Amino acid sequence: MPVRPSILQRKIVAQSRLFKVEELSLQFANGEKRIYERLVSQGLGAVMIVALNDDGEVILIREYAGGMHDYVLTLPKGLVEVGENLMVAANRELMEETGYGARHLEPLTQLSLAPNYMGHKMQVVLARDLYPCKLEGDEPEPLEVHFHPLNKVCDLLSRDDFHEGRSIAALFIALERMKQEDSGYSLET
Repeated sequence: MPVRPSILQRKIVAQSRLFKVEELSLQFANGEKRIYERLVSQGLGAVMIVALNDDGEVILIREYAGGMHDYVLTLPKGLVEVGENLMVAANRELMEETGYGARHLEPLTQLSLAPNYMGHKMQVVLARDLYPCKLEGDEPEPLEVHFHPLNKVCDLLSRDDFHEGRSIAALFIALERMKQEDSGYSLET
């Protein structure tokens, strides 16, 4: 196992409400020195929810994505608030963004987006036994809610508005979990 480089110096070079850009002066085990920049999240973490209804459909939302300056189809997600439990945060975000709550929540996995320059991790939660429940969220406009059969996740890959890597990974991981539970799920292509 390689030895992690030594951090010689850390310096915040930029900061916003959500992120810090940190410059790391590093020395590797072979003596080489480099400067790396990384994006550091300010918050307590984030959660993404794969919510399945009784018909085997996953709930997706269409929301504005500032990084793309376009609307995308994605899974509900959001930040974990101070003092908030992960499952409580997942259910709150689900209620705010889709108008549904879940009686059964379980952790699926943890995903990173771009670990070479980003320290952000997303906790993925599987939500089942859904019920109608709408909470007021912080979105600037109402989100469109869409339902899509989980076992037809490959159909989403051909859409121009569905391309977020975390959502794609989360859906395939959820599908695999459902297959392991022998819930009658199999991938339809």
